[in-house]
Amino acid sequence: MSTDKKFKIAIGADHAGFEYKELLKSFLSGHEVKDFGTYTADSVDYPDFAHPVAEAVESEAYTFGVLVCGSANGVAITANKHQQIRAAICWQKEIAELARMHNNANIICIPARFVSEDLAKEMVSTFLNTAFEGGRHAGRVNKMSC
Repeated sequence: MSTDKKFKIAIGADHAGFEYKELLKSFLSGHEVKDFGTYTADSVDYPDFAHPVAEAVESEAYTFGVLVCGSANGVAITANKHQQIRAAICWQKEIAELARMHNNANIICIPARFVSEDLAKEMVSTFLNTAFEGGRHAGRVNKMSC
């Protein structure tokens, strides 16, 4: 992955995202990556992994999070329960870019059943290498918290 900046990244997945999580861990090997599970392809409950990733990012122990499940909906809904989390479901590189640029997203949620492995890697790379634009978007982002 091409980036000069090294990040602390929290990663997690359910059983449907397990293989992609393992792939992405290898892809992110130049960064400090903490794996919050799951550690097998056996059936599990996605909140058990989405909450710890969200807590790690929300506490600022980690800069970004990567969550993977079948549709990305479950992990995104769970992560977004945390006040300082902006978890974005991404299925195209451009959406990953806009999630960072306009929404200052701090967790990317990947639907393993709907994107290729190469696209998942491309989206994560784009997500990490795209800066938040701020400006008019900052005011909007500040209105998100309840």
